Amino acid sequence: MILIVEDEAKIARFVQLELEHEGYEVRHISDGRTALESALAHDYDLIILDLMLPGMSGIELLRRLRQTKDTPVLILTARDQIMDKVAGLDIGADDYMTKPFAIEELLARIRVHLKRREAFKGEKLTYGKLVVDRNARSVTYEDVPVELTKKEYDLLVYLLENRNTVITREQALDAVWGFDFYGNTNVVDVYVRYLRSKIDDVFDVKVVRTVRGAGYIIKD
Repeated sequence: MILIVEDEAKIARFVQLELEHEGYEVRHISDGRTALESALAHDYDLIILDLMLPGMSGIELLRRLRQTKDTPVLILTARDQIMDKVAGLDIGADDYMTKPFAIEELLARIRVHLKRREAFKGEKLTYGKLVVDRNARSVTYEDVPVELTKKEYDLLVYLLENRNTVITREQALDAVWGFDFYGNTNVVDVYVRYLRSKIDDVFDVKVVRTVRGAGYIIKD
């Protein structure tokens, strides 16, 4: 089921009808506080979230949701400043679209996130003594828990899924951050350093390798 959190009735109704026409089950909630309670109580497949909401802002809703749940969240908002996008994605959004929007693009992005979520269920990725449990969204090394943020986790999973293949910074941005970072690929370097500080440095291993002038690779 998809949850739409949107206080503009016409937009919410339009999106709901389009989703139901595509065969999705949909629930609509118009205020942030009630939406957070529902998101915590139910296992939604995806949440479409506006940022400007009565009761509780979308950013605060997302911040509280990410303390306990990893439900995919697609922000759909009129706020189109780059800092708004960065704030939403840093807190844990999976995608960010601005209004006005093309319904075909929204539907396409929803399909991508739902397909990715379905692929993750019940699977484990291993690399030596490193184990990623995608069902539990947990990471361990020699059974020792490794605490990662959502973006660190997503980047690690993407690199593991494409092991033995050099991943460019642009590819990583598109797959993990899911939006145009206006050519600023430095964020990938930053998050690779975060991964190394939590895995390589702690356990004296070398998981993510740099390919000079190209990108990064996890190589068997």
